[in-house]
Amino acid sequence: MTEADEFEQPNEVISEQNGSDATEPQPNALALPDQALPDKIYLIQVGNRPFLPAQVQPVIVDETPWARTFRRLAKTEHHVCGLIWDPDFQPGASDPTTTLPEFGCAVRIHHLQKDDEHLQFIAQGLRRFRIKRWISKEPPYLVQVEYPQDTDDEATDEIRAYAMAIIDAIKELLPLNPLYGEELKHYLKRFSPNQPSPLTDFAAAITTAEAGDLQEVLETVHLLRRMERVLTLLHKELQVARLQGEIREEVNRKVGEHQREFFLREQLKVIQQELGLAKDDRTADIEGFEQRLKGLDVPVHAQQRIEDEMKKLAMLETGSPEYGVTRNYLDWVTSVPWGVHTDDSFDLHEARQVLDRHHDGLEDVKDRILEFLAVGAYKGEIAGSILLLVGPPGVGKTSIGQSIADALGRKFYRFSLGGMRDEAEIKGHRRTYIGAMPGKLVQALKEVEVENPVIMLDEIDKIGASYQGDPASALLEVLDPEQNHQFLDHYLDLRLDLSKVLFVCTANQLDTIPGPLLDRMESIRLAGYITDEKLAIAKHHLWPKQLKRAGLKSGQCKITDAALKHLIEGYAREAGVRNLEKQLGRIVRKAVVQLLEGATTQVRVGIKDVETYLGAPLFRKDKPQREVGVITGLA
Repeated sequence: MTEADEFEQPNEVISEQNGSDATEPQPNALALPDQALPDKIYLIQVGNRPFLPAQVQPVIVDETPWARTFRRLAKTEHHVCGLIWDPDFQPGASDPTTTLPEFGCAVRIHHLQKDDEHLQFIAQGLRRFRIKRWISKEPPYLVQVEYPQDTDDEATDEIRAYAMAIIDAIKELLPLNPLYGEELKHYLKRFSPNQPSPLTDFAAAITTAEAGDLQEVLETVHLLRRMERVLTLLHKELQVARLQGEIREEVNRKVGEHQREFFLREQLKVIQQELGLAKDDRTADIEGFEQRLKGLDVPVHAQQRIEDEMKKLAMLETGSPEYGVTRNYLDWVTSVPWGVHTDDSFDLHEARQVLDRHHDGLEDVKDRILEFLAVGAYKGEIAGSILLLVGPPGVGKTSIGQSIADALGRKFYRFSLGGMRDEAEIKGHRRTYIGAMPGKLVQALKEVEVENPVIMLDEIDKIGASYQGDPASALLEVLDPEQNHQFLDHYLDLRLDLSKVLFVCTANQLDTIPGPLLDRMESIRLAGYITDEKLAIAKHHLWPKQLKRAGLKSGQCKITDAALKHLIEGYAREAGVRNLEKQLGRIVRKAVVQLLEGATTQVRVGIKDVETYLGAPLFRKDKPQREVGVITGLA
């Protein structure tokens, strides 16, 4: 017969083996901690936190594997088992003698109930125990235990002082959390405040300390050291509770302020609406759109569509998705400058001055632009022409477009077509799509706020194409004078008149421009600059620009005409002037270094200095060769 089987003998035999007397309480009666307890008990593992003496709390465990343990426990007259802390409990996964702690808490079981796959009972903490010997190492676990007596049982002055300190800490905790008061009521029903050991265990149990700290309290038999540990835990609990209270008060204060502001704002809205001083969001939106349309010459078909959308907006709830879509549509359609134009300036003399002020050279291009302006002045309006400026990089195509706008007194808008792959960028998205927007042309009209700006379509020879459409084909309607007075944007779904817009396009070459698109534009070639023109551009535009960028005054750094000419012929022979500008920037930066080093207060750049700053020239003059077999070619 094993010891486990012997433990399941009738209750009389168990009482004799355990040495308990006839005064053992009935199973349903409350037992005081100092009453005799069995020396062989079953163990139940709990994973949350250790159970301490002086606690009375409900405990929930899984039916598997503890059902057999409770069936055997029911056959005893004590109904006492041991609760032992094990955060990594897995039945049968390892040897319990090596994983379980040595100390636990003996508890009496009350009101055992089954709930689904769980067992719930009320555990009444009695005494701490220490495992002496394992009888059964498989569930149900059966062990032989001993109940160590508290040392320092005599109430010395030091113990009384610690007890008073613990009671004072509990008093401070009571106002911070009402749960502490409920726990204290259960404790006072079972123990006297003059019992230091249960008081210490109770104080540790009501804290939210880490499970490891509570296990240390459970394993500390020496009363004075246990009281020291618990007093430290209580002080930490007080700090946490006070901090939680401060956070809760701050949150409540902020929430209260926001609620107060919200109620006051809502009341103010209602009062203003009753007095006619304010309107709701929907009414304010509609009136804002109507205010935008005042003074605009909206076409009949557009006016009808806007009125229909206004009526639709008035019936929709502000929280519905359709309300946002309709509001965004009205926001865009009322932002179009219907019928708003700027007066063109047809002063050819002023136009010539503007072109000369912005550009040196390019006389043939300036003459062609003046002819274009002269025809518009004679006719009374400039419309129906699409200019295409073709030339190598750096010859000033984009800046010429800005000069045309300045000469005419028109607003200027530029966007690049380089790499554009989606035709919706030109003609807009359908309103049904998420994140739909009008095309670039409608966005340009909204920004410039007039119907007749100068719009520059840069890099028209670099348009891409993809599965999303061909932007070059979408431009056919835009750049055709016979069609663009009825341009249809997919988002607005309204006809727009783009015939008053002056389109200026730029390209580096004509080979990649589709033929149908090229036919709709009038090409103006910018071949490049000769040396004298580059010299004038460098003196009047590029050199002052570099000095300003570096923060220098004109007297601090000067360059001679001979040095400029040497720079142009030896380092920058390309058609444009971008490389020339880069070389001038290098010279200015090196001059700034000399000024900061204190070597001089003024830098003067001559021919020799150019080679010092930039190194050997990239191009040198070749002597003419007239021998037989030599051919001079131009590529």
